[in-house]
Amino acid sequence: MKRPLIEIFVLALAGILLVVAANWIFYTGRQIDELVGSRQPFVPEPELEYGIEVDSLHVEKGQIKLGQNLSTLLGGYGMTPRAVDKLVKKCDGVFDLRRIKAGQPYTIMTLRDSSKSLQYFVYEDSPLSYVIFDLRDTLSVAFGEREVLVSTSQAFGTIQSSLWNALASTSDGVALASAMEGVYGWVIDFFGLQRGDSFKLLYESLSVEGKQVGTGKILAASFTTQGKTYQAFHFQNDSLGVSADYFDETGQSLRRAFLKSPMKFSRISSRFSARRYHPVLKIYRPHHGVDYAAPTGTPVFTIGAGTVAEVGFQRSGAGRYLKIRHNSVYTTVYMHLNGYAKGIKNGVKVNQGDLIGYVGRTGLATGPHLDFRVYKNGKPIDPLKMESPPAKPIPTECLAVYKNAILPLVEQLNALEENQTEGKISKQPLR
Repeated sequence: MKRPLIEIFVLALAGILLVVAANWIFYTGRQIDELVGSRQPFVPEPELEYGIEVDSLHVEKGQIKLGQNLSTLLGGYGMTPRAVDKLVKKCDGVFDLRRIKAGQPYTIMTLRDSSKSLQYFVYEDSPLSYVIFDLRDTLSVAFGEREVLVSTSQAFGTIQSSLWNALASTSDGVALASAMEGVYGWVIDFFGLQRGDSFKLLYESLSVEGKQVGTGKILAASFTTQGKTYQAFHFQNDSLGVSADYFDETGQSLRRAFLKSPMKFSRISSRFSARRYHPVLKIYRPHHGVDYAAPTGTPVFTIGAGTVAEVGFQRSGAGRYLKIRHNSVYTTVYMHLNGYAKGIKNGVKVNQGDLIGYVGRTGLATGPHLDFRVYKNGKPIDPLKMESPPAKPIPTECLAVYKNAILPLVEQLNALEENQTEGKISKQPLR
């Protein structure tokens, strides 16, 4: 009697397990079918250039040739003069077609079918920006910009002859020399540098798609000349009311009322003297200025804001010259000019660093140079020894924030070693 009961129990249990298994297989299979049925086919990422999908386009790249313009270039791809004229009108107020220059890269995009119809023309205005000419049914013109990666680089070295020569061998040399002149132009006389002077700097390096395209601002610098070290740190804090500028380690501004020099990258050929032998007159007499030797046409800048007080010409003396009155105390004079900058005339107001004229050899001069003079209360003084008050420093209540902000830069500058060979300046990214 017991055996049949056991067999019945086993058979019932087996039936239950079979039903459960069948349901599990059914529902699992249904879920798999639903999952497989809902899966979308793989779609590859579209290929983009200048933000344009080019999968269905033929892309051709080239460089603007000498004498080539929008009309001749697009006309070569079948665009009618009437269509070109419409496109030119679309550029009005958007892009000046006169900026298209020989040597600049461009891209032409056409359909891949038998029509080879023009779709886009892209002109690279600079490594950072480009202009897209949409040549489809509705003509349009628009600007585009590449993503710029900003990293921090370093440069350092010891001067053997000049800052220009020390940096000339590096890819960033010209830009860095100009930037340093802008940072230190108020406190360092770059024409008075001596062998053994040294510098260290941290600066922004700009790259696009892995290719370096230029430099940004100098972040921090240290320049040692004539036994004195000048440090400079870029700082800006809008919430504290501090505008972007360069300050030293104590928070004093490097900006001054007057620049140290009216020219860039020249040399001093004659200094302020109470008794100098005149090369033309062959006599000894006072020379109340500083002569900067430079090629004819070299730009001359005003060392400070002021008003043009006099523009004139002396055949047997200063030649073509101009005088700028800065305030009730200081006046500067720029002599032997080849010509004046556009708009320079009596009564015109100028700002510090404005272009005012060009080096020449007019008047009593043996060669092209600038004779630069400074008068204080009407009396000549040595321009190279003129003291100039600094601009506003970091406010006292902001000093703690400023010093905390520059601390990492100070540590990085201190960690740099000076390269003792001119022309082999170390330049490497900082991590």
